[in-house]
Amino acid sequence: MNLIDKCVRFTRAREAQAAGVYPFFVPIEASGGTEVIVRGETKIMMGSNNYLGLTRHPKVLAAAEAALRRYGSGCTGSRFLNGTLDLHEQLEDRLARFLGKEAALVFSTGYQTNLGTVATLVGKGDHLFLDKLNHASVVDGARLAYGHVHRYPHGDLAVLEQQLADTPDDAGKLIVTDGVFSMEGDIADLPGIVALAEAHGADVMVDDAHALGVLGEWGGGTAQHFGLEDKVTLIVATFSKSLAAIGGVVAGPEPVVHYLKHHARSLIFSASMPPAAVATALAALEVIEEEPERRQALWRNTRRMQEGLKSLGYDIGKSETPVIPILVGSLPEMLFLWKALFDAGIFTNPVIPPAVPEHSCRLRISMMATHTDAQIDFVLETFAQITRRRAAL
Repeated sequence: MNLIDKCVRFTRAREAQAAGVYPFFVPIEASGGTEVIVRGETKIMMGSNNYLGLTRHPKVLAAAEAALRRYGSGCTGSRFLNGTLDLHEQLEDRLARFLGKEAALVFSTGYQTNLGTVATLVGKGDHLFLDKLNHASVVDGARLAYGHVHRYPHGDLAVLEQQLADTPDDAGKLIVTDGVFSMEGDIADLPGIVALAEAHGADVMVDDAHALGVLGEWGGGTAQHFGLEDKVTLIVATFSKSLAAIGGVVAGPEPVVHYLKHHARSLIFSASMPPAAVATALAALEVIEEEPERRQALWRNTRRMQEGLKSLGYDIGKSETPVIPILVGSLPEMLFLWKALFDAGIFTNPVIPPAVPEHSCRLRISMMATHTDAQIDFVLETFAQITRRRAAL
C-alpha cells in the first residue's frame, strides 16, 4: 500500500460525518468566552481551557491591540535572528519571577517548548523517565532525544523507583511529569516524585500547561501548590489556557535556559511568538496577580460541576481540578452523549484514542471562572435529562 492508498482507505471520519456525529473541527463563528456561536446557534462553551476567562478581559484585549499597532501582526523571523522583541524579554523576566526561577525562555507554542526542552537536554547516555499519560508533546520530545527512555504506568511511583534504581548512578536523569493530567484531571504526586529524584540524583521537569494560573496560592502551578518550587529544576507551561494567548515557556536555572536558547531546534528554527500574543500573556499575568478572586470562582465552579455530575451517576474518574472527564468507554456511547449535549446547546470535547487508551473514550469538560450559576445549572439539568431519556429506552 502506497502513501496515497493509506489516505484513501481512511474512512472512519467520513463515516461519522455522513452519520451526523462527527465531533471534530467544529467551526466557531464568534466567541464571548463562556458562550460561542456555531452555525448561527448559541452554545455554552464547556470545552475551552480558558480557565480564568481572560480571553475577553478588557485589559488583555487592550494590550493585544496596542501591541498590534506598535509592532505589527508578526515578527517575520525566529527568536534567534530578527524575531526577539523587547516584549519577549519582558515576558521572560515576568514569568521567571512568577514561577520562582532564575530565568525563562519563551517559545511560540507549548508543544514546541516541551519538544525543544526534552529533545535538547536528554542526550546519549542520559535517561528520561515519563509518566505514560504525559502530554503528546513530551512523548514526541522523547522520540527526538538520544537518551534512554523509560515510561512508568500512570502515577506508579514504585515502578519509577525501580527504573531509577536500575539506572547507572553517574548517568544524567530527568523525570518529566504533567502537573495536571489533561485527560484525567488529577494532580501528579509531586512530593513523591521529588523524593525519588533526590534519592537517585535525578532532575525533575513539570509540565504545568493545565496548572499555571489554576494551582498554587498565587496561581504559580503544581510546585507552588506543594511548596516545592526549590525542588523542581524546570517548569514548562503554555499560554493557550490561563494566559489566553498562544506560546510556551520553560523556566529554570539560568545556565539551562542559556543552553536551550542556543541549542533548542524548535526555538531556533521556528517563527517567533507574535507581538499581540506576547502582550496578551503579559496582561493576563497582571490580571492573575491583581484579581485572585477569579481563581476562587474557578474552584467554586469546579466543585459544583464535579459534585453535580457525580450525584447524577456520571463517572468523572479521579478528577480533582477544572479538567473534568466524563468516562464513557465505547466510541458509539461517547458520540451519542456528545451529540445529545451539542444539540441541547452545550459544547464539550470528545476524546478518543490515541489521546486515551482503547475503550476509554470520554467527554472532557473544562471549567471557567466566568461560568455563571445559570449556565452550570443548565448543563447539569441537561445531563440529567439525557440520563432519564436513556433509562426510558
